[in-house]
Amino acid sequence: MGNMAVFQRARSEEQREARRQAILGAAAAMLAEMPVAEVTLNELSRRAGLAKSNVLRYFESREAVLLELLDSAWQDWLGQLEEELAGAVDAGAPVASRADQLAAAVAASLGSRPMLCDLISAQAAVLERNVSPQVAAQYKRASIAGISALGALLLRSVPELGEPDAFRLAGAAVMTTAALWPHTQPSAAMLAAYAADPALAAMRLDFTGTLREVLEVLTAGLLARRR
Repeated sequence: MGNMAVFQRARSEEQREARRQAILGAAAAMLAEMPVAEVTLNELSRRAGLAKSNVLRYFESREAVLLELLDSAWQDWLGQLEEELAGAVDAGAPVASRADQLAAAVAASLGSRPMLCDLISAQAAVLERNVSPQVAAQYKRASIAGISALGALLLRSVPELGEPDAFRLAGAAVMTTAALWPHTQPSAAMLAAYAADPALAAMRLDFTGTLREVLEVLTAGLLARRR
């Protein structure tokens, strides 16, 4: 009898995890088609094939789903970035060259992940607003660990930064992404204005190029300050 209870519990845990993954998968699919702002709980429930009340048994709000998605997208990105940096940063190059290679690689890597950038840009203003203190604290801890892991990767490419400045650079990369992303995703009205006026179009920001520039300047500044 005891074995049966354990089996049923394991099975219900398995079903629970399968439902959580179905909800996260539906949210990821929606974000491939639309910005964070347009993801509704009703549509998310419909796509996950669950009643809204059922979705809320697994996640306390739409924002809690998206925070978890942000955490897993971040983990995936760090795994990829490690490989990308190994190929992009020449360990034998002078420190200034490595710093620029690092900035270029991080900017290009983030630029190729619109869903991650969109979630990062929504994190403080939207995603952390409609969650309980428990979820907020849990996510904040994951976020700090994620920035530490990014700092460790940056430090590996440019050890001259030192640990505190590598962590600062990682934090600044996230903050810059959050601020820059919405400015580089123009609305239909803005696109029409750019098309009509070449002088306005010249002011249009490119995400990867701008992020790269900011990271180059920050890295150079941190290195100069250490010297």
